[in-house]
Amino acid sequence: MADHLKIAKKLESRKLAKINFNPTRIADLDTLLCDTYDRLSPKEVHYNSRRELIRIFNMMAEEIYGKSAFSPVVEEYGSFVMDIFNEGSDLDLSINFSDPVEMSRQNKIETLRRFGRKLRSIQKSGHVTALEVIVSAKVPIIKVTDTGTGIECDLSVENWDGIAKSHIIRAISAIDERFQKLCLLMKSWAKAHDINSSRDATLNSFSIISFVAFHLQTRNPPILPPFSALLKDVDS
Repeated sequence: MADHLKIAKKLESRKLAKINFNPTRIADLDTLLCDTYDRLSPKEVHYNSRRELIRIFNMMAEEIYGKSAFSPVVEEYGSFVMDIFNEGSDLDLSINFSDPVEMSRQNKIETLRRFGRKLRSIQKSGHVTALEVIVSAKVPIIKVTDTGTGIECDLSVENWDGIAKSHIIRAISAIDERFQKLCLLMKSWAKAHDINSSRDATLNSFSIISFVAFHLQTRNPPILPPFSALLKDVDS
């Protein structure tokens, strides 16, 4: 960690030396960034539309599997849970079963295919569009766009790792509001420059968020504590 910190500081100093920036304009830059954040931040309607989609996908799960103890629950994760999203962000969903035994890849694919068949029938009536069942990916997913809201939904099966990371980031955001703000600004900047897509072999959102966290952890004084300190009680 110490070596990485030295390298980061060296690169940062080298880059800053090339920038002709007037310190008296920092207040103007701060105002500009705050205005940009306010414009990008989701409104209540964007929260509500995503909650409604989660409800609909859970209704769909009941229609596919019936009402029983073995029926899955569709749970949100990703940017919506982290509260680092805007109007155009995707909605990440995980189809979770109550069985403590880890599901095999083949069973996950079969689950997605069952949802895919249901979504295909809905697509015919025009409620969804751009349906893709991608089973060859490292994490098999369904991509589908809700016609009414234009929100693209990404469904995976038992994505416990994604769910855990999302709740950890949400908890870290509560430490200092600058973390959440800078994450949203950086994600929007990366998207505008076409470097926020793991599908296109660029940075995924979690990588960008990790960069932001590292930056805030390495200020003097630090704005965020090391993750190891935050997760100490969880591991013990």
